[in-house]
Amino acid sequence: MEKYQIQFSGLKPGKHGFEFTLDHSFFEHYSYNEIADCEIKVFTEMEKEERMLVFHFDIRGLVNCVCDRCGDPLEIGISGRQHLVVKLSDHNEEESEDVQIIKESDGRFDISQFLYEYVCLMLPASRVHGNNSNGKSLCNQEVIKKLGEINLTHEPDPRWEVLRKLKEKE
Repeated sequence: MEKYQIQFSGLKPGKHGFEFTLDHSFFEHYSYNEIADCEIKVFTEMEKEERMLVFHFDIRGLVNCVCDRCGDPLEIGISGRQHLVVKLSDHNEEESEDVQIIKESDGRFDISQFLYEYVCLMLPASRVHGNNSNGKSLCNQEVIKKLGEINLTHEPDPRWEVLRKLKEKE
């Protein structure tokens, strides 16, 4: 993940821009297999100050994953902005989720873990196809039909029945 390390030593104070492209191989490094493919652009502006680095991330792109309902491929657009403050010190510490303290002597800062977390947080919790203009689901209709045919009958565990009877007596 060498290309996601920003070399700050030797840079003059002020704003510096960086651009990164995240694809499937980036997420394979983290063993995140819910993303089948993606093309995500990350525009990063780093403002270097005397004892601090301030990062502004603008993240935009498309993520291909699997629909939670029908299992067909699904393309999701993501976009968002994140900020990170990195204080330069003589030790490493996580002050909060958006404030880090690193050794100034390291000379560079790895942003890959932060990019991974930011993208994962931008993904919706429920990944399903939307509806068309008539309100009909765009999911695979054959799968939806099969799901509707499944007759699920739930038989409660008899141990719970005994507990329910105790509760009813009260």
